[in-house]
Amino acid sequence: MPDDPEPPSRRTALAAMVLILLLVLGGIWLARRMHDNSRIEDCLMAGRRNCAPIAPNP
Repeated sequence: MPDDPEPPSRRTALAAMVLILLLVLGGIWLARRMHDNSRIEDCLMAGRRNCAPIAPNP
């Protein structure tokens, strides 16, 4: 029948879910970076000099 409406597209819902997932992952990444910076700042405020982590050479 030509009067039947088409089922709603799920493309919009999928795009919204992807956007929310990206925002959550970005928030987690940002929180981790802020925590790492906070630890280094706390170390420096305590008067220590060896606060920055040093990566070993392979």
